This record gives sequence, structure tokens and C-alpha cells, in this order.
Amino acid sequence: MISSQAGISVTYHMRTLRRDVLAKGARIMLDDKPFNYLDEKAIERLKINTEPYEWGYIPDAIPNIYLDKVLADAPVIPTRGSYPIKSYFGLPHLKYGPEFKKVIDDLLSEKFRRIVEKKFNMDLSKNPPCIVMMGNTTGHYNEGYAHNDSKHKIVTVLVGFTREWPYERGRLRILRSSDRSDYEFEFAPEFGAMLMFKVSDKSWHGFLPQKGPRMSLQLCYCDSQAYVRSEYFRHGLSALVKSVPALDWILSRLPKNIWGIIPSKR
Repeated sequence: MISSQAGISVTYHMRTLRRDVLAKGARIMLDDKPFNYLDEKAIERLKINTEPYEWGYIPDAIPNIYLDKVLADAPVIPTRGSYPIKSYFGLPHLKYGPEFKKVIDDLLSEKFRRIVEKKFNMDLSKNPPCIVMMGNTTGHYNEGYAHNDSKHKIVTVLVGFTREWPYERGRLRILRSSDRSDYEFEFAPEFGAMLMFKVSDKSWHGFLPQKGPRMSLQLCYCDSQAYVRSEYFRHGLSALVKSVPALDWILSRLPKNIWGIIPSKR
């Protein structure tokens, strides 16, 4: 005869097992659901290079046939610098229509995260995402400066949304060092182009200054929700400052190494 305590234990474990099975089934269903706009097969073909660090690129993560439909609902980004897709305390953040939201939903999905995990052979389930966008560059000397991303970022994914980029300058470069002329690869930030890389002390990237409408999205998997909140807050605060012409003029001329003190433009 089974004691009442043993019976309770068996019942508890059965319920736990049932819950885990249902959760796994739900994850499988989510993984099976097709993307709205991302091309799963194209992204699956993305090859990870190992020099000068771990990175991969594909030109058509979003098929070009969706260009007009998606860009018609894209956010209007008024000036240079990066803007958050969400913010806090009433600070500015980007507004966009339902078709562009579908792209955001794709990128924030567990299905996409699992693809990225597979590419870099790592678990990102405990690394919350953060998304910011840029829409314009002024050609100022400090735009596109070489950087390797914050130590709080684990993986960075960049997606181009520029209708066309006819310039030689302003193409994003995979750098071998902090010198923007020392590059392994470069690509135009045009619609559908996707770059992903694992953040490290070697993950230098940047571009040469070029004035023009340059729309791109940055998705980062971060080490904590606190860091994600801080990123949305500082980019929102930066957006507020840039909405005041006099402050915006000062902001555009400050050196990059001051961003640890005041809101960053990236």
C-alpha cells in the first residue's frame, strides 16, 4: 500500500512532468510557426566565420519583395544616432506600423533566438534582447567609430532597412583592429541584409562617415534585464536631448569617450 505522503509526491511529480511536456510542446509549436517576413531558409544558410572573430552575413534575411510593404510602416527617425523601440518615464521611443512590428516580432521570437543559438553553439535563453535603430548619418567624423560593443552584450544582430545605399563610404565593416581602414569585410546597410556576431574584445566594427538616410536595426542579447532597461533609458534620454536644437548641436560635437557620463548616441 502506498502511503499518503508517497501518493502526494507521485502526484506532484506527475503534474510537474505534465507541465514540462506541455511547455516543451508549446515551444515546438512556436518553433514550427513560420516567420512573418524573415527568410528562415536563408538565415539557416548563414555561415559563421571565425576570423577576426565569430561573425556571419547574409544579404537577404528579409526578401526584397517585402521592401515597400515593410518600409511603408517603418519608424520615422528624425536625426542621427540610435533610438530605442521602447523607453521609460515618458522618454521618446520609436513608433511604427503593424507590418514593421511583424519584423520586430520575428526578431524577438524564440524561433529566431534558437537559430542564433545554433549558429554560435550557445544558450541565450537567459539573455534578454534589446533593440535600437538608427535612421540617418550626417557624415560627421565621429559617426561609425570603431568599437567592439559593451561587455554586457553577448551576441549582436544588425539588420539593414535602407532602401538603397549607393555610397562607397558608410558601409559597415568587420574590423581586424580598432582602425576603421583595417577591415575583413564590408556591406551596405540595405534592406534585408543581416550581420550577426559574438561579442568579444576582438569584435571591432564600424563604418566611414557618410551623410545620408541610413536605416538599420541593432538587436543585442544582453547579460541582464537591468542592462536592457539602462540601454532603453539612455537612448530615450539621448533622443529627448536631440529634440532640442541647441543641445543637439552640442551633442553632435562631443567626443565618443564622454558617453559613459551622458547619454550615448549608439
